[in-house]
Amino acid sequence: MTAPHTPPQQPHTNQPSDPWQAPPRVPAESYAAGGPGLATEVRDAALTVLGLAVTGVVLGVLWVWLTPHVPLISDGKSVFLDDTEGEQAIGADGTFILLALACGAVTGALVFLLRRHGGIPLVVALAVGGLLASVVAWRLGLVFGPGDDVVARAKAAGEGVAFDAPLELNAKGALLAWPIAALAVHLALTALFGPRDPEPAQAAGWDAPQPPQPKDGYGTPQGPS
Repeated sequence: MTAPHTPPQQPHTNQPSDPWQAPPRVPAESYAAGGPGLATEVRDAALTVLGLAVTGVVLGVLWVWLTPHVPLISDGKSVFLDDTEGEQAIGADGTFILLALACGAVTGALVFLLRRHGGIPLVVALAVGGLLASVVAWRLGLVFGPGDDVVARAKAAGEGVAFDAPLELNAKGALLAWPIAALAVHLALTALFGPRDPEPAQAAGWDAPQPPQPKDGYGTPQGPS
C-alpha cells in the first residue's frame, strides 16, 4: 500500500525563515507615550525657573507685610529690645518658612497641572526656581523692610521711643522650604495622577504564541496550502 502523500510543511508566517535570524524589532516610536521632546522640556524648564523667580516677589511682599515687628528702644547711648520676653525675634524666620511652604505647594501643583508630561528638566527647574524665588524674596524683604541702619533710626526716633528692628532671616535653611514643598507636591501628584507608560508590544518571533494548526487524518500537522 502506498503511503499517503504528505505535503511539505511550510514555516509559519510569524517565524523567521532563517533560525539564526533575530526576531523582527518593534520600532522605538511604538513605545512612546506622546510626551514632549527634549527641546520642549528644556524650554518649559527655563520658563518654570523664570516664573518662579518672579513669584518670589510675592513672597517677599507677604513676608514684609505679615512678619511681626521687633520693637527696639534707645536710651541715648545704646539700643536694646523694648520687650525682652517677646517672641517677635523668631517670628521673621517662622513667617518666612510658612509662607515659602505655601508658595512651594501652590507652584508645585500648578506646574503639574500645566506640564504633566514634564521630565527630569522640569523637576530640576522646580528645585532651582524655588530656591531662586526664596533668595529673591529674602533680598526683597531686606530692601522693603525696616532699614538696617539702627543708629540713624534710633536718633530719628528719639530717646525712649520704640522703633522697628531691621528685618532679618537668621535661619538660612528657610530658603529650602519653597523647593522642598514644590518637589514634594509635584512628586505626590505625579505618582497619583501622572501619565502611565504603555506596555510595550511583544515582537512576533520564536517566543510568540503560535496559533493551532489543522491536522490530517494521521495526526500530522498540515502547513498552509
